[in-house]
Amino acid sequence: MRTKVTEMLGIDFPILAFTHCRDVAAAVTNSGGLGVLGAVAHTPAQLDVDLKWIREQVRGRPFGVDLLIPRKYVGSEEGGFDRGSLRSMIPDEHRQWLDQLLDRYGVPALPPRSADQTREEGGMGALRVDPKSMLPLIEVAFENKVSLIASALGTPPTWLIDRCRAAGIPVAALAGRIDHALAHKAAGVDLIIAQGTEAGGHTGEIATMVLVPQVVDAVAPTPVLAAGGIANGRQVAAALALGAEGVWCGSVWLTTNEAETPPVVKEKFLAAGSSDTLRSRSLTGKPARMLRSAWTDAWQQQDAPQALPMPLQGVLVIDSQRRIHRVAHQHGSGAEQLATYFVGQVVGQMNTPMPARRVVAEMIEEFVDVMERMNSLIAEDR
Repeated sequence: MRTKVTEMLGIDFPILAFTHCRDVAAAVTNSGGLGVLGAVAHTPAQLDVDLKWIREQVRGRPFGVDLLIPRKYVGSEEGGFDRGSLRSMIPDEHRQWLDQLLDRYGVPALPPRSADQTREEGGMGALRVDPKSMLPLIEVAFENKVSLIASALGTPPTWLIDRCRAAGIPVAALAGRIDHALAHKAAGVDLIIAQGTEAGGHTGEIATMVLVPQVVDAVAPTPVLAAGGIANGRQVAAALALGAEGVWCGSVWLTTNEAETPPVVKEKFLAAGSSDTLRSRSLTGKPARMLRSAWTDAWQQQDAPQALPMPLQGVLVIDSQRRIHRVAHQHGSGAEQLATYFVGQVVGQMNTPMPARRVVAEMIEEFVDVMERMNSLIAEDR
């Protein structure tokens, strides 16, 4: 396939895979697409290990990195706070409510950490959204010669765009509204990802079918990727018909054989329908689509506190999430009921685990079938 995106990135198919799993990223790149590793919860050392591993696996093929670079978050005016400062800002009533919730579902406390345990843990509370923690990750990305840097929340700062341009690395940014897309274009972003509300993770309120053609028209000639509700060849064809130059997929990789999705969550995904997701601030502090569970239900109750702004909410819930996922594999447990993760409405068609390579192959095969069918609708003689 040839689009502006395949030419820009040097790939065979305009399929970009956002994933937190290095195995998925490598598999998609080796299948002709572009694997993009979500690195927001990595330490610099962890990211360096993963990117070196991907680089060895793909043998010269391109891959990218995705980071959260929001303009607004707690401490943004001061350039970000350290973890200790953030913890001190969390209200006691929020902690108490969470403890009561987990006690009500019988989730045991975490075991004491060993005295020599020094590895920094990732997860919701480790989200790096400020320049102080982001810059080391960006340095690692440059050192590992990535082919794309994407910003999942907000317009990338000018210094990053300038540095990427000097290094010949395209910059992408996600947009849930036209004004977001226009801000990205004005800043000099090379690739705009129009993400509809169907998408998993942080997302807005406008549907993909409505958003994509509007963004395409608004930012032309800057190429656009469509995101949200895309997991098969028919949906890829629809995205290109709307004017996109490719697709950005995330949820579909969560049930692949390579995915590091916790088994209990993967089982929930495989059994879920498209109506079993909702947008919630309960994990990060910003609206993010995830699987509905006892956790999301609890945060919607009248007695629940308001979710804290990013990154305070992540710091608040990190230990609770660790407690839940540590024992969620116990069938019938309260932890199993509480377990959730980010996923889009496309979860309703994620019914069969398969290798990531096979997902890409089936997308292309179905895309070709769709194009042949569409061509047949145009009769040569009328």
